[in-house]
Amino acid sequence: MLDEYYMNMAIDLAKKGIGKVNPNPLVGAVIVRDSEILSCGYHKGFGEYHAEREAINSAKVSLEGATIYVNLEPCCHHGKTPPCTDVIIESGIKKVVIGSLDPNLLVAGKGVKLLENAGIEVVCGVLEDECNKLNQVFFNYINKEKPYIILKYAMTMDGKIACYSGKSQWITGKIARNKVHEDRKKYMAIMVGIGTVLSDDPTLNCRCEDPVHPIRIICDSNLRIPIKSNIVKTSNDYKTIIVTKSKDVKKIKELEEYGCQILQQTNDGDSINLKSLIVELGKMGIDSIVIEGGSGLNWSALNSNIVDKVQIYIGNKIFGGLNAKSPVGGSGIENPNKAFNLSRPEITILGDDILLESEVFGCLQE
Repeated sequence: MLDEYYMNMAIDLAKKGIGKVNPNPLVGAVIVRDSEILSCGYHKGFGEYHAEREAINSAKVSLEGATIYVNLEPCCHHGKTPPCTDVIIESGIKKVVIGSLDPNLLVAGKGVKLLENAGIEVVCGVLEDECNKLNQVFFNYINKEKPYIILKYAMTMDGKIACYSGKSQWITGKIARNKVHEDRKKYMAIMVGIGTVLSDDPTLNCRCEDPVHPIRIICDSNLRIPIKSNIVKTSNDYKTIIVTKSKDVKKIKELEEYGCQILQQTNDGDSINLKSLIVELGKMGIDSIVIEGGSGLNWSALNSNIVDKVQIYIGNKIFGGLNAKSPVGGSGIENPNKAFNLSRPEITILGDDILLESEVFGCLQE
């Protein structure tokens, strides 16, 4: 059907904003009249015009009587830009086809009502599932006021993340590793533990076409991060947040002089409280985080019930070894009836490797 065809176009346009609009949604718009595409637009960056206004402003002809297809309900409030409903009404467009309703309480059906009150026909729910999936991160952030958390790891077919020697490069091939960097562009931040920094000395930047580098979050209770580490040396190039319980004033000052931002936790216990950290990061405007840590951080994240999704890359290799590390450490689950409950996985073949992706529903009850 034509509605689905043009909505697919809007979705494809919206994807051009990946990595550039967070924590705003991905939105594309297509304006059509008599089966002729008159104009297109998409939300290009946080603080810039929304897709509807981009499409209307770039039109070279009158839009009187046209239809606009947009994957998300047009906004009807003043934010960093004026309301999209106003410009739609002023343009002479007579029909608006929407994929998803906006869960933001400032919009949430009010945009539809304003358009209908202006005499514009509104159709909702075209390719709704596809449109909802496109903005899963945005919907989570608006509804829960916390980042969407993806736990990502690569393992061999026998479930190892490294050989018994500790060596791990490479478990997967180039195609899978490229996908990892595309996700570093897509999601707003990346989190690792101090163990990963000490063992791998990573940079944690984005190495793909048209890169958008994630905010780097390092969980480091005792502030063991070396000043000469790649993370610290590049902290003026890539925003870096170090979360610690240390009160080492001298080292904190030194790290800040290098460009690191220090978040100190004062809660009881020796470990970082991930639940409270996620809330704090959400208040800072961070809408999504990929955890790329080791087995200890992976267990802590799962055990804290902060993980929304797991991404499991499976390389077509076997390492073996009783002492070779598995992806999730910690104390583990005592009873199979209390295992973490996952959705049916989406399966993607990446060259010789496999990517499994599942939503996390928390622990099952006995």
